[in-house]
Amino acid sequence: MKFLCQIWFDTEKSKLVPQSEWDALTQECIASDNRWRDSGHLQAAFALHEPSMAITVRLHNGEVSATDGPFAEIKEHLGGFVLIEAENIEEAKTIASSFPILKYCSIEVRPAYSIQDGR
Repeated sequence: MKFLCQIWFDTEKSKLVPQSEWDALTQECIASDNRWRDSGHLQAAFALHEPSMAITVRLHNGEVSATDGPFAEIKEHLGGFVLIEAENIEEAKTIASSFPILKYCSIEVRPAYSIQDGR
């Protein structure tokens, strides 16, 4: 089964982490990702730039519009995601629990499926 692990940061608290800590954490995350990739569990892992670099696309009355940044003031922001392969949600939870980034965020683990085949 595939599971999407969403990495959620407290927006204000994450701004207080010194760059040196982020740099060290990045190296820990790279090593962790490589270990899980080598074991066949990690399918993809991506960090996201801050919400201010985003655009929001909407369809309203048949017209597409795009606006800068997130739609509303947010307390938490999506900082990245990891797609993993696991036997069940318990194994997925165990894998997500080992991610070094967990020191600075919460991780939502959610089963994923292909809309084409419904599984």
